[in-house]
Amino acid sequence: MRATRRGRLPGRGAMNTRRLWLRLVVAGGLAVDAYVHWNLAPDFDSFIGAGPHHVSQGQLFRVEAVLAAIALLLVLFVDHLLTAVLALVTAAGGLAAVLLYRYVDVGAFGPLPDMYDPTWYPEKTISVIAEGVVVLAALALIAGNLRDRREQHGAPGHAHLPV
Repeated sequence: MRATRRGRLPGRGAMNTRRLWLRLVVAGGLAVDAYVHWNLAPDFDSFIGAGPHHVSQGQLFRVEAVLAAIALLLVLFVDHLLTAVLALVTAAGGLAAVLLYRYVDVGAFGPLPDMYDPTWYPEKTISVIAEGVVVLAALALIAGNLRDRREQHGAPGHAHLPV
């Protein structure tokens, strides 16, 4: 590739713009996830686990909302591989939980309540879509970040071209 006047390779700005858009998509999806879980939490406070140290489903929703909000802020303000990984883990965990408890009656498990809910309602659907979008966009961010690191440090066995 031919170097530009400033010594940078062409297309680098497009890659940064793509990463910015992906970060905004991830942040938007996490914002929806946080909002939905925070607003639904009071409705699920009565679903509690068994045993002396029980947890309510509402408490779990609040934890999901706070984790999504933290991941949102980090993704917005820190462009790093680990923030994308945190966003992926947060969204994938929420998505896995809602799909598991939608299709499998796990029952109460230790301090966790029986969260089986075979119905779809608007908030649940919106949350699943948002979490799915976050998972895909975060995976794209991670892949791009790993590609950039590989290019920056050079892949093993590949010669570096002068810039």
